[in-house]
Amino acid sequence: MAHLIRHKLSNKLTNAAHTVSNKSQAKVSGVFARLGFQAATNEEGVGFAECDDLDYDYRQGMQMDVLQGDEGGVSPEDGDTHYQRDGTGDRRQSFKPSGPSLDEDKPQITSWEAGWNVTNAIQGMFVLGLPYAILHGGYLGLFLIIFAAAVCCYTGKILIACLYEEDEDGVRVRVRDTYVDVANACCAPRFPRLGGHVVNVAQIIELVMTCILYVVVSGNLMYNSFPGLPVSQKAWSVVAAAALLPCAFLKNLKAVSKFSLLCTLAHFVINVLVIAYCLSRAREWAWEKVKFYIDVKKFPISIGIIVFSYTSQIFLPSLEGNMQKPSEFHCMMDWTHIAACVLKGLFALVAYLTWADATKEVITDNLPSAIRAVVNLFLVAKALLSYPLPFFAAVEVLEKSLFGGGGDGGERGPFPDCYGPGGRLKSWGLGLRVALVVFTLLMAVFVPHFALLMGLTGSLTGAGLCFLLPSLFHLKLQWRQLLWHHVFFDVAIFVIGGICAISGLIHSVEGLVEAYRYNIHD
Repeated sequence: MAHLIRHKLSNKLTNAAHTVSNKSQAKVSGVFARLGFQAATNEEGVGFAECDDLDYDYRQGMQMDVLQGDEGGVSPEDGDTHYQRDGTGDRRQSFKPSGPSLDEDKPQITSWEAGWNVTNAIQGMFVLGLPYAILHGGYLGLFLIIFAAAVCCYTGKILIACLYEEDEDGVRVRVRDTYVDVANACCAPRFPRLGGHVVNVAQIIELVMTCILYVVVSGNLMYNSFPGLPVSQKAWSVVAAAALLPCAFLKNLKAVSKFSLLCTLAHFVINVLVIAYCLSRAREWAWEKVKFYIDVKKFPISIGIIVFSYTSQIFLPSLEGNMQKPSEFHCMMDWTHIAACVLKGLFALVAYLTWADATKEVITDNLPSAIRAVVNLFLVAKALLSYPLPFFAAVEVLEKSLFGGGGDGGERGPFPDCYGPGGRLKSWGLGLRVALVVFTLLMAVFVPHFALLMGLTGSLTGAGLCFLLPSLFHLKLQWRQLLWHHVFFDVAIFVIGGICAISGLIHSVEGLVEAYRYNIHD
């Protein structure tokens, strides 16, 4: 009996000592993290710390309240393992149910399908501006096409790495779901939502600028396809926007998505036709025009064009989360970016060698009139059918950030919800969509310069989303697991990306001011 009493007393004293030690470590670590001197430890940042019995019971109660309306059960062990103390992401998605998965009905994609989506993003219409980048960059422009592919591939991988943390057993667990979650986790605990706001603003700018570029390129292509008609490029842009106005009334993209594969295949066919025409004039190629020196004033614009043509980081977290085998994500990123690098480099070089100093902002404008009209009509159709995708993405971000009803557990926006009972779109929701279409039209009419807008967008948001933020987040969230060469790469990418973004932004704005002041046409 005495031995049993001594054993219980010893266990209580040991547990009390461990509890005091754990609480002390957590408080000290939390103080340093709040002061910003170090990233939160694995226990603080991810919530895998060992806590005392009262804290354990409290967390179990929270989990049961959250999961009360869900189907299937969750074991206390699983719920505790995937609990997130930093509060980033959707807490429901952090738990691993012991029964059937709650996402079983959610369609998943193979690595080939994921690669096709990435290819659509980085092999789209904006490769038409790459020969113009070679015009002002020469061989260094070709090098940047390769360099940007390598960097964007690397930053895409480290962005996905920021979605994961290691638990106490060394197992990688996905604790975040979106780019915004990563940004919020990086800025916590002092500014828990600042990072998400920054990423949302950058996403909206990039998506809206993409919509503007589609209207600009549509007007440009139509104007150059029918130069004999007394219709200006701005008037053609108005016609394109009028054709896009029904986008404000669509409730989903099912009707448009049916044409996406056909449009992409048509775009590849067009690229082949352009390259075939260039190869037919191979004897006239102006190799001597490919320079080893650069145009200091216009080359930064070329950097923005090249970077913008590789932007895909916005949807990579969602893409990786829907893959059947997320372990194949790195391999998928490698072959898609290698293929993009090879195809873009060949397309830009061959097209520039054919027309040299006469290369225009949209390379199809250099084609003979008979071929140009056919090719441009296909490209206009592709641009118009590609417009709804970034348009709906921008609308969704605006609705969630400004018009959120708060019904899904998110923050309530400053304006009323855009949707009524039964998912009916309210008047101000329709007004938001119409206003966005009109805004893209006005920008396309007053700033009808495809390459300059591409350079501005690539320098302003492309460099930030593809270079600066992923490297910064990787250093902040994964610091304790990084090797020295990872730190070197992240710092180098951040510095080089910052320099390129600032210089490209300045020169793109100067180019737009000059074009507007002297009424310079494309």
